Amino acid sequence: MKQMSSKGNMKDKVMKVIGKISNSRHMIALRDGIAQAVPLIVIGSVFMIIGQFPIQGYLKFMAHTFGPHWNVVIQQITYASFDLMGLIAVIGISYNLTKSYGDVAPLPAALVAMCGFFLTIPFSMHKDGTFWIPLDQLGSTGLFIAIIIGLFLTDLYVWMVHKKITIKMPASVPPAVSDSFTALFPGFFCLLLVWVIRMGVSFTPIETIPNLMQFIFKPLSVVGTSLPGALICEFLVSFLWIFGIHGANVVSGVMTAIWLAAMQQNAVAFAAHKALPNIVTQQFFDNFVHIGGSGATLGLAIMMIMFAKSDEYKTLAKLEIAPAFFNINEPLVFGFPVVMNPFIAIPFIVAPLLNVLITYFAMASGIVAKTIGIMVPWTTPAIISGYLATGHISGAVLQVVLIAVDSLVYVYFFKKADKRKVQAQMANAKKAETQA
Repeated sequence: MKQMSSKGNMKDKVMKVIGKISNSRHMIALRDGIAQAVPLIVIGSVFMIIGQFPIQGYLKFMAHTFGPHWNVVIQQITYASFDLMGLIAVIGISYNLTKSYGDVAPLPAALVAMCGFFLTIPFSMHKDGTFWIPLDQLGSTGLFIAIIIGLFLTDLYVWMVHKKITIKMPASVPPAVSDSFTALFPGFFCLLLVWVIRMGVSFTPIETIPNLMQFIFKPLSVVGTSLPGALICEFLVSFLWIFGIHGANVVSGVMTAIWLAAMQQNAVAFAAHKALPNIVTQQFFDNFVHIGGSGATLGLAIMMIMFAKSDEYKTLAKLEIAPAFFNINEPLVFGFPVVMNPFIAIPFIVAPLLNVLITYFAMASGIVAKTIGIMVPWTTPAIISGYLATGHISGAVLQVVLIAVDSLVYVYFFKKADKRKVQAQMANAKKAETQA
C-alpha cells in the first residue's frame, strides 16, 4: 500500500513540475513569441505556392504571360514575411516576456532585443563600402539566436529596470518619452554585452555567433529531425495530454525552432529545384501526424459517428465531428474523456506514433513526396493539407491511409467504452423506473 502511494506521489510531483515548466513565463513567451511569426509565414507560403505551384502547365503559362522571372517578383512578399521569421520571433518573444512582468514597458525591451539580434549577425561589406545583412540570418537560420536573445537579453533588461538602473524622468513627462529614457541604460548595457560576446567569438576559430549556435545546436537539430526524435517527441505530446497538460505546447516550445528551420531548408531547396533535405518538419506533425489534433483523434471521431450506441457518445460525436476535420479536438479530449482515462490512452498514444512511422517511411522511400516548406495552417482539413504540404497528390492519398489506420486503432477501444456507457445508461434507466 505504501509502495502504491509512493508511486502515486512521485507521478504527481513529476506532472506538477512539468505543469510548472509548461506554464512558466519563459515557455509561454517562447510559444506566443514564435506564434507571432506564424501569420506572416502563412502569408509568405501563399505567395510561395503561387510562385512555385507544382504543375508544369501552370508554370509555363505564367512564364509565357509575365516573363521568365515572374516568380521572383511574386515571391518578394515571401522574402519580406516568411524569410523574416527569426527577426519577428525575437521581437515577439521579448515583447511577450517583458509584458508578463507587468511593470516594464514591453516595446522598448523588444526593440533592444531586436538590435541585439542584429548585432549577432556577421555584416558583409559591398565593394562600394556599404554594409548589408544576409537575409537568411533573419529567417529560420537565426531562430535559435532569436530565442536566446529574446529570453536572456530581455531578462537582463527587466532586471536592470527593476534595480532602478535607469534614468528617472519627472511625472510630467509623457509616458512614451519616459519609457524611451528608461530604456537608455539597460539598452546600452544589453547591447554592450552582445558586442563583447561578438568580439570574443571573433577571436576564436568559430569566428561568428551564428557559427557558434550551429556548433551548439547541430546535434539537437539532427536528433529533432530524425525518426527516433520524432517518435520521442510525439510520445511526450500524447503522454502529457493524458494528464491534462497541453503536450503539444510543451514539446513545441522546445522543438518548433528546429522544425521551422527544417521547413525553411525544404522551401529553399524546393525553390532551387534541388532534393528536399528533411522529412521531419513542422508540416510533418501538423498535417500528417496530428490528423484531428493531438492523438490523431479524427479516427476516433469517425468511429463515434459510425458506431456510437450510447446517447452520450452519439451527442458528443455530433458535436466533435466537424471540429475534428479542422484538427480541433478539445471537446473530445475533455468530453470523452481522454484525460485521466488509461483505457483510451492506449490508442491515443499508439495512433500518432503509427502516423509518424508510416509517414516517415513513406517519404523516405519516395512513395510519398516530402513536405515542400509551405506553412499549411494546422486547421486545414486533411486531403487538402496533404496536397498543399507536399505539392503532390501522394500527400493527400497518404492522409487517407493514415485516417483509415487511426480509425482501426481506435475502433476496438471505442466500442468497449461505448458498451460500458450503454450498460450504465440501461442501469440508470432501470433505477429511474424502480424509483418511479
